[in-house]
Amino acid sequence: MPNTNFDRDTLRELADEGNEIALDRLADLADAADDLDELSELLDEGSPRAGLLLTRRAVAGGDLRELQRISDAGYDGAGRELDRLLKAPADLPDL
Repeated sequence: MPNTNFDRDTLRELADEGNEIALDRLADLADAADDLDELSELLDEGSPRAGLLLTRRAVAGGDLRELQRISDAGYDGAGRELDRLLKAPADLPDL
């Protein structure tokens, strides 16, 4: 069975050469390590996987500003989630 534990340096080199799967793997590693700064950097590099992972976290936390930031960075899924949350019925107090 092949070794699937690649070091970050190798993944980074491959990602820098345009390998999108390596970029996705870096995003998964950053997510597992709760490294939001690295995930954000990967999003800025154009990683859709980083956008997805950041979007999931923002939705779970109800962070509308973060969803807008992710959307502005180019991940369309965050914009869709932001729209969905904004269009959801508001819990209004009984008067």
